[in-house]
Amino acid sequence: MKLQMVQAGQFYLDGGAMFGVVPKTIWSKTNEADEKNRILLSCRCLLVETDDRKILIDTGLGDKQTAKFFGFYDWDVNNDIREKVREAGVDPEDITDVFFTHLHFDHCGGAVVAGEGGEPGLAFPKATHWSHSKHWHWAVYPNAREKASFLKENILPIEASGKLKFADKGHDLPFEFVEVCGHTQSQMLPLIEVGGKKVLYAADLLPTAGHVPLPYVMGYDVNPLKTLEEKKKWLEWVEKENVILFLEHDAQYDCCTLKSTEKGPRVDRLMSLEEALEA
Repeated sequence: MKLQMVQAGQFYLDGGAMFGVVPKTIWSKTNEADEKNRILLSCRCLLVETDDRKILIDTGLGDKQTAKFFGFYDWDVNNDIREKVREAGVDPEDITDVFFTHLHFDHCGGAVVAGEGGEPGLAFPKATHWSHSKHWHWAVYPNAREKASFLKENILPIEASGKLKFADKGHDLPFEFVEVCGHTQSQMLPLIEVGGKKVLYAADLLPTAGHVPLPYVMGYDVNPLKTLEEKKKWLEWVEKENVILFLEHDAQYDCCTLKSTEKGPRVDRLMSLEEALEA
């Protein structure tokens, strides 16, 4: 099995919203704010290659929305996930599977593209697209809190294509996943074993290395107390089992490992994916 980081671009979100009740004087030590109080975030996807599968985990924001929409985030629409996959040495036509951790726009937007006639199509037309059945229903019939993050133009064309499957109903993927529900209903975190190492794709359970302390929970989370419970369980397990955390949104680092302290789990090492797998 081979893993490659695919950088789908960077964008900005409000730092206060990203850290919830944690004061700016504290969170800004690890995640510097700009003049608009925003922090820089990455859309760091993961390409998983086996002898017969080429799997892309998450796809970034894409380019279908308006210039005004992307202006809120300073997102560069020239970050075409297909080109990033080509740079990694894989033809988009050869992607066999697209796996969504969840369907917020910054995780799935790149999977659907506007065709020449304006009709939506799949960026990876031959791929099976994997979601979670509970999360899919949650996204298609969103609550008022998350409605702005679940964009129908990112979601419904996948179902219409006939390429949608639900991983919780059974799958043949070369990895398992952890289900967590604090950030959103039934977010799936891929747990991948490669070269004798375990890699947990942390998605929005742990968006950046700055979010490792347990109380550092996003204001975006629908159930922050559930996130707190899930972070305690899984970060303690990560530290105990020496698991590598793949950080989807950290602006600087692909991965980190954790260490145990009197205050709970803390960052031990920050590194690229290549360094993590070679260590």
